[in-house]
Amino acid sequence: MNTHFNNESIKIIGLMSGTSHDGVDGALVDIRRVGNDDAISVNLLHNIHMPYSEKLRIKIRSAFSGNTETICRLNFELGEVFARCANKLITASGITADEIALIASHGQTICHIPPVRSMRGSTLQIGESSIIAARTGIVTVSDFRPKDMAFGGQGAPLVPLSDYLMFKKPGVITAVLNIGGMANVTILSEKMENLIAFDTGPGNSLIDDTVMLLSGNKRAFDKNGSIARGGTVDKALLKELLKHPFLKKKPPKSTGRETFGKTLAEDIFHNRYNHLKKENIVSTLTHFTVKTIFNALRPYKLTEIIVTGGGVKNTYLIEILKELFLSIGTEIKDISEYGIPPEAKEAVSFAVLGYRTLIGLTGNVPSSTGASRSTILGKFTYP
Repeated sequence: MNTHFNNESIKIIGLMSGTSHDGVDGALVDIRRVGNDDAISVNLLHNIHMPYSEKLRIKIRSAFSGNTETICRLNFELGEVFARCANKLITASGITADEIALIASHGQTICHIPPVRSMRGSTLQIGESSIIAARTGIVTVSDFRPKDMAFGGQGAPLVPLSDYLMFKKPGVITAVLNIGGMANVTILSEKMENLIAFDTGPGNSLIDDTVMLLSGNKRAFDKNGSIARGGTVDKALLKELLKHPFLKKKPPKSTGRETFGKTLAEDIFHNRYNHLKKENIVSTLTHFTVKTIFNALRPYKLTEIIVTGGGVKNTYLIEILKELFLSIGTEIKDISEYGIPPEAKEAVSFAVLGYRTLIGLTGNVPSSTGASRSTILGKFTYP
């Protein structure tokens, strides 16, 4: 462990772009260790969102099935975007780069393949850290997921540890639900080693990719859930979707757009359910997303669920979610009630993971990822 930072206040930038690939979220946080255990205080100083241009979004989507040259070029292009986000955040915060100890960059996921039986898992996040370190002059840690996979883990979810450190409350059964491209949850427990975390299934991904198909790429998402609100649920489609094999798996488990993304959206829209009205398809997929979350979390008899991620902006989805959980006595809370904007949560989480790496502490939770052991995550790149 690096004890040099133990009792100091450390400023760290977290950079995150999730499976919604709508842009880069940057969060500047001040982290201080409290006491002699793993407890920390996290103070969000400033956060920004740098949206991707539509041209860049298309490039990222094409990279999912792209050739090596496409991915190679995009790696450096995204490195520049992440670096600009960090520099813009520094300027906006009024803090100098010299005051920042570290940038923790998750990168942009291009492919994530969880291990299956004897088949090794693999993952690829791009956004070249050498570019980030060179453009900012700040030490950068990146590539958090591969180390967990090296020990047999799913490489996801990685936010449970930061959720535990920031939101654990004695006597309350709390879950932290992130609705990004995928929906992932952390069930908090008294002890870190007993955390339960997993992907429940799709978050925004299936809805977004379907809206893009239905609109001929003119709309990237269902703003406020307005399309879904105007439609009705097709019971046959919903019933079929709820039979998806991933939903029957037990935690730990993770998934991605390879499973709940464009391919599934095309299959629904073009092949089997093209007779349905567009708004009915979107409404059904929205209810499907909520139902997968509800079915996954209902057994835990939760007191409260703290909701974060881009899905919070889909007001129709959140209304359905609240209604379902209210029926079993579980309260839904927005993470903004805890002083963190939903769009900044993941960036804050990776800043916390970067802090752990910097001081030599482990960042994964084997009970959540399935890894054989806990380990220090990430790779350092120096300016």
